Amino acid sequence: MSNKTTLNLEGIHGHIVNWLKTYAENSGVKGFVIGISGGIDSALTSTLCAQTGFPVLCVEMPIHQAESHVNRANEHIDQLKKRFPNVFNDRVDLTPSFETFKNSVSTCENEKALNLTLANTRARLRMTTLYYLAGIHGFLVAGTGNKVEDFGVGFYTKYGDGGVDVSPIADLMKSEVRQLAKFVNVPESILIAKPTDGLFGDDRSDEDQLGASYDELEWAMLEMEKGNIQENFEGRKAEVFRIYKRLNSINQHKMQPIPVCEIPKEFIIR
Repeated sequence: MSNKTTLNLEGIHGHIVNWLKTYAENSGVKGFVIGISGGIDSALTSTLCAQTGFPVLCVEMPIHQAESHVNRANEHIDQLKKRFPNVFNDRVDLTPSFETFKNSVSTCENEKALNLTLANTRARLRMTTLYYLAGIHGFLVAGTGNKVEDFGVGFYTKYGDGGVDVSPIADLMKSEVRQLAKFVNVPESILIAKPTDGLFGDDRSDEDQLGASYDELEWAMLEMEKGNIQENFEGRKAEVFRIYKRLNSINQHKMQPIPVCEIPKEFIIR
């Protein structure tokens, strides 16, 4: 299930950097703030923001984080600071805040629901932190979601990592993110690392959670856009298509605008 796309990496790179720069200038903000996870999406996004020339604050926000994630995040931040004088960083250890929250709320006997809810809580604590830092610096929060996550399977936390001001790489598939990340010299350790959201405090990958690789999900996304249906495929392709269609369906609440109950005009005179 390979996805053969031809990318003008130089053109895409210049377009995104110019888009970010123009948006920031028109918004009257002073720079960008980005959460750095040690993954490829945040590494690429922070590099693109740095290339605008605007100040860029890279924030590490560990919550019981795996050492490998922390090491990759620090390697990227150190590299970025050496390359760009407009980059600075901060570290906010959210583990105590997360533990305080856990101890302050009621628990749940449904362990699966509890673990998922706590994972989403981690993402929402990080979003709150980024917006605090954005507020005191006059910055925009830059999102790190890619196309298959944001508009395909909805693999992000609503009002967590989905709560951002700008989404510079959200029109790029994960495979395209990898190519552009290599083009802008993201560290090799990040390029080869298996994708993971790091929200569960273990070593589960995105593929473990989704049931399919990003390459497979990209294939299914493109096939669904062509109007194909599950019955057109057999074996693994049929299974991947089913996985994609289910995730796309159940996560529409993330991808669609918030439903607004419109009051009939005869009920209100304004």
